Amino acid sequence: MTTTRADLTRLLRADLRGETAYGAPQLVVPAALNTNENSYPVPPGVVAEMAAEVARVLPGLNRYPDREFTALRHALAAYLSRSGTPVTADQVWAGNGSNEVLLHLFQAFGGAGRTAIGFTPSYSMHSIIAGTSQTSWVSGQRSSDPQRLFTLDADSVAAQIDSADTALVFLCSPNNPTGTAIGLDVVEAAYAAAPEAIVVVDEAYAEFARPATPSALTLLAGRERLVVTRTMSKAFALAGGRLGYLAADPDLTALLRLVRMPYHLSAPTQAIAVAALRHTDTMLGTVGAIKEQRDRIATALAALGYPPVPSDANFVLFGGLSDAAATWSALLERGVLVRDVGIPHYLRVTAGTPAETTAFLDAMAELGHEHRLARRTDAS
Repeated sequence: MTTTRADLTRLLRADLRGETAYGAPQLVVPAALNTNENSYPVPPGVVAEMAAEVARVLPGLNRYPDREFTALRHALAAYLSRSGTPVTADQVWAGNGSNEVLLHLFQAFGGAGRTAIGFTPSYSMHSIIAGTSQTSWVSGQRSSDPQRLFTLDADSVAAQIDSADTALVFLCSPNNPTGTAIGLDVVEAAYAAAPEAIVVVDEAYAEFARPATPSALTLLAGRERLVVTRTMSKAFALAGGRLGYLAADPDLTALLRLVRMPYHLSAPTQAIAVAALRHTDTMLGTVGAIKEQRDRIATALAALGYPPVPSDANFVLFGGLSDAAATWSALLERGVLVRDVGIPHYLRVTAGTPAETTAFLDAMAELGHEHRLARRTDAS
């Protein structure tokens, strides 16, 4: 008897039937600006050291890697401490990309009968991982005020949290896909409003923030339920290396060992990440250039009549589109791939190299007036 796909679907967990897998288009185009990758390759000198470190560990692949990824935790702690807030190795946890770190948090503190809240639009994987871990998800709302579009304030966040039912609170700063950052008062309000919850501040794009943008790392001391997640995929240009991490109270990170798979970080992964962290200044050398292109994009889009959302990340969300899907297709026809994040009249573009920015802006300038959202007048 042959088992069909329909038969297999019937065997699938009921809550997963009909769902679609996460994924952005992976197309070969001249300007791929849809997944917020760092467009600059890893510098040759760092590549050489990574290769040497991998070669060093290859003969020992017959043995399991360091389960506690000790050297990596110390290197990550040293990097985070550069910001002026001391972080120790026992406060650090890591995984194969920040999504695995988020999964560990859901596995440890979420699950059936528990609820998580995030404030949409935001990183879609938060709600997706909630679903796969059978954690109920609540979509909180951001401001719709044109003067404060997509922002969060302390009072709104606190009012939307059900303190009796919330096990996990997710805040993004800078937020994906809007690029907006939050004040520390928002984090403090969420922490106070959910006294039995783990409060997670996703800072995947923190290195791209504008000056004086605060980090929730400064709030860790004395807050045992606060978690700050980071990644090496963006500013460190290691999206292919798959290394995400978090900082939290040592007692919290210890609990994550209960849900991680044995030896979850391979020896080559640990070696590559440690080598990259030895060259932090070099690896972060493109951050300033990327921020310049982000600001260039925002200025040019505003002049073209497509209002951008102020961004502290390496991307820009821009609106004023009559049909986001049609504009996405028109840009793709011109060799530019951006991201349709599902917000009506908006698209998101990654800040890449100067040449990629020029390709995107030239393509936008070529679009006809039919791509612009008609402005409403008092008489309409």
